[in-house]
Amino acid sequence: VWHWERCITQTLICDIEIGFDTKTAAASGAITDTVSYREVAKRITSYIQETQANLIETLAEGVANILLLEFRAEWCKVRLNKRGAVTGAGDVGVVIERFK
Repeated sequence: VWHWERCITQTLICDIEIGFDTKTAAASGAITDTVSYREVAKRITSYIQETQANLIETLAEGVANILLLEFRAEWCKVRLNKRGAVTGAGDVGVVIERFK
C-alpha cells in the first residue's frame, strides 16, 4: 500500500450478485418481500466510505458479510475494482464468492 494512496480518495467499483429465495416476492409482487437494492447500495457505500481498510480484499469480505448477515443472502459474489491502480490497466480488483 503506497502512502499516497492513503492520502487521496480513490474510485472503487463494486458489483454484487445476491442469491436469495425469490418465490415469495415473485408470488406476492410486494416490494417488502424482496431485497431493497437501494438499501443494499446505501449500506455498502457507507461501509466502504467509513472503513479505513488497506486492502480491497478486506473491503470485499466486509461487503460479503453485510450481504449474508444483514440482508440474509444465501450466497453472494462481490467484485471490487480499483480504477487507475496499475498503469496501463483500466482497473484491477478482486472477486469473491461466499455462502452461508
